Amino acid sequence: MKAILSRKGFDSEYGGIPSPIMPDGTLISLPIPYEQDIIKYTDLIFQGKSYFEIINELSPPDKQLKKNHTAHLDPDIRFECLPKRNKDWRPVFGQSDAALGHLIKQGVQPGDIFLFFGWFRQTEWYKGKLRYVKNSPHLHIIYGYLQIENILNTAEQLPEYVLHHPHANEFHRSKVLNAIFIGKEHLDFLPTHKGAGTLSFSEDRVLTKANETRSRWKLPDFFKELQISYHTNKSFKQNYFQSAAKGQEFVIQPDARLTEWVSRLIK
Repeated sequence: MKAILSRKGFDSEYGGIPSPIMPDGTLISLPIPYEQDIIKYTDLIFQGKSYFEIINELSPPDKQLKKNHTAHLDPDIRFECLPKRNKDWRPVFGQSDAALGHLIKQGVQPGDIFLFFGWFRQTEWYKGKLRYVKNSPHLHIIYGYLQIENILNTAEQLPEYVLHHPHANEFHRSKVLNAIFIGKEHLDFLPTHKGAGTLSFSEDRVLTKANETRSRWKLPDFFKELQISYHTNKSFKQNYFQSAAKGQEFVIQPDARLTEWVSRLIK
């Protein structure tokens, strides 16, 4: 089983603020703005509060969203974020263009697992509104996962249960490279766990090394023996792993120790 570290959610270019670690430990990955999509930030809900409200409470005035701004909800792995779901909803992830070409080149296939990570920061409630905790660190955190059951070529007829997804719309389907990854019902290596879903905050899921910039990671020593796309042995510095600035997905080749590490993250 290959593991794919997949960078998703707001970043310094798209969105401009960290996704929130909610006060209860929930990791809310904020999907990037995307004009070609139809889901609005006002449609996405966490415990009665819309993502539109959450973002505007956390954002400086120059980064405020408008009510008509739409979000690229991908991966779509949090069932409860949309109040009206089709009964046949499945957790799915889409990819296209050069990023999909990279996954194809790396031999990503059914049975491999995506580990979704992003830029997060701790928040707190203050007078009924959300704010970042003063001086809280900026962190890369693994917030969700999806083990691949099937990979759909969107140039062909798609089943109804994926038609809600952004990569099933006409804009993405017109691309030369575009695919949808369907999540398994249960994990092969942890049959008691769902095949895709979100994770709450835990120190074990934090990639960023303490007191370092968020792209400097702490990884187990055995990672030095593994092939990681976009990285070389030079990525391992004396006290940290320097994650690449480019690339949406970093594909890690199979290893029994890798499977055990992924198991611990999810458990």
